[in-house]
Amino acid sequence: MPNRYAYLGPEGTFTEAALRDLRPDASDEARVPCEGIAAVFDAVRSGAVDGGVVPLENSVEGGVTATIAELVNGDPLLITGETAVPVEFALFARGGAVLEDVKRVATHPHALAQCRGWLARHLPDVDTHTVSSTAAAARGVSEPGAPYDAAICAVIAGERYGLRALASGIGDRSDAATRFIYLSRPGALPGPTGSDLTSLVAFIADDHPGALIEVLNQFAVRGVNLTRLESRPTGDGLGSYCFCIDAEGHVSEARVGEALMGIRRVCRDVRFLGSYPRDGRGPVTDSPLRPRPATDADFVEAERWLARVRAGRVD
Repeated sequence: MPNRYAYLGPEGTFTEAALRDLRPDASDEARVPCEGIAAVFDAVRSGAVDGGVVPLENSVEGGVTATIAELVNGDPLLITGETAVPVEFALFARGGAVLEDVKRVATHPHALAQCRGWLARHLPDVDTHTVSSTAAAARGVSEPGAPYDAAICAVIAGERYGLRALASGIGDRSDAATRFIYLSRPGALPGPTGSDLTSLVAFIADDHPGALIEVLNQFAVRGVNLTRLESRPTGDGLGSYCFCIDAEGHVSEARVGEALMGIRRVCRDVRFLGSYPRDGRGPVTDSPLRPRPATDADFVEAERWLARVRAGRVD
């Protein structure tokens, strides 16, 4: 059977664009749109598809709550790839409409937040409504008897549903991008590439002064740089948090592996989410302002030294 891949649908979402980037050889039939992020996770977990793509974070709005909740609380899946997609929004309406006709606009909450400035300047009295995705907004506007006059969406979505662009480039930040992750069922990890990320969730043992510092120190003392740190409630009551962490490096590397062991010693639980190639970001270069991180050879030599000391060889 050919591979099949789930993504946050309907057709025309930024997530579909991310899937095309991550699996460029996938045919139209192999791409399976799902109604909601949880449905993508369910499809991968059940084996209905071979992998799935969901948004993880936006450069303006931050983390995508539904994705993070599934990674933290749902049955374990692995992140085995990522890609970043530039986000450019346009206002689409049915043929014949003009800007002055627009009274009700539909879009995704993140898109709405990123276009508020443009709306305030050009459509200050418009009613805004949020739906499950920007493509769902475009699809809704295209349907007979639609309750909305226009959709804020990607160009690919507006064109796919036969709409006409009333305005383009309406985002408040021209450099906005969304990071997407590729999900796989637990199995063999992608091999190290020299430019990787390792993701995990750390559940601290108890609430005490320095609890987070104990976790962060496991990375700091081994020269492992963090690229993302986000707190999230565990659901066990107010004040109970876990921490979602992205660290540079691959779990097969000594420094990263030792850091994960250290975290496991000081935390109540650790959920490993994967080690995978970074998207378009090369290895961090050394600089005079940044201490040289220990190499795997340094860790091997330190382990040999400790073995000699334990054997009483102090020469």
